Amino acid sequence: MSRKNNPGMDRTMMISVLAEPNRLAIAELLREGPLTVGEIAGRLGLRQPQTSKHLKILSEGGILEMKAEGNRRICKLRPEPFQELDVWVNSFRRVMEDKFDNLDNYLREWQNREKS
Repeated sequence: MSRKNNPGMDRTMMISVLAEPNRLAIAELLREGPLTVGEIAGRLGLRQPQTSKHLKILSEGGILEMKAEGNRRICKLRPEPFQELDVWVNSFRRVMEDKFDNLDNYLREWQNREKS
């Protein structure tokens, strides 16, 4: 299924991939900039094979890309999935802000009725 046909599936996959604590920690590390597989493993205290497994899942989920430089693999986050997730989360924020505005208006009306 292509990404354009079902963007909700991409969000579901992204959330599922990032739900694993080590993969979330990797994404948080890469937020600061690209790192090698060895640097990621060292900073998180993971073995290289375990780190590579997580990186493969993150890559297959479209969250990061890896580039070979000699015998090193450089990993960096792709911004697009996070931008799409941000748009989706903000849609909930707008709904909640509207609900809070309605509650605020109701409470003001109620206070005004109490004063009269």
